[in-house]
Amino acid sequence: MKTTIDNTFDDFKTALNNNPKLQEEFKEDPVRAAESMVTTNPKDTDSWIYRIIVLALGLSVISIIAGLIVISVNKIPLEEQLVTIFTAIASGSIGALAGLLAPSPKK
Repeated sequence: MKTTIDNTFDDFKTALNNNPKLQEEFKEDPVRAAESMVTTNPKDTDSWIYRIIVLALGLSVISIIAGLIVISVNKIPLEEQLVTIFTAIASGSIGALAGLLAPSPKK
């Protein structure tokens, strides 16, 4: 039987303390019992993590583009370094979005 735990040692201890059958399995063969445990990763189960990151990166790209459009329409003088910084932030955000939204290879 597979025992599912979070990816923390505290959850492992709790599962071991609360499950007498798991305790017996560890007494008989600790290696086999440890291999029967399945860990969950919050990235796999919590979709809000990706939603928040994608939203933040998307908003940064959109705000930089909108800001540069407003600056160019109003003919506000800008230093070259500031435009370079905006370009670096926007391109980094686009790259991060591409990395997050690209399908991951199957194991």
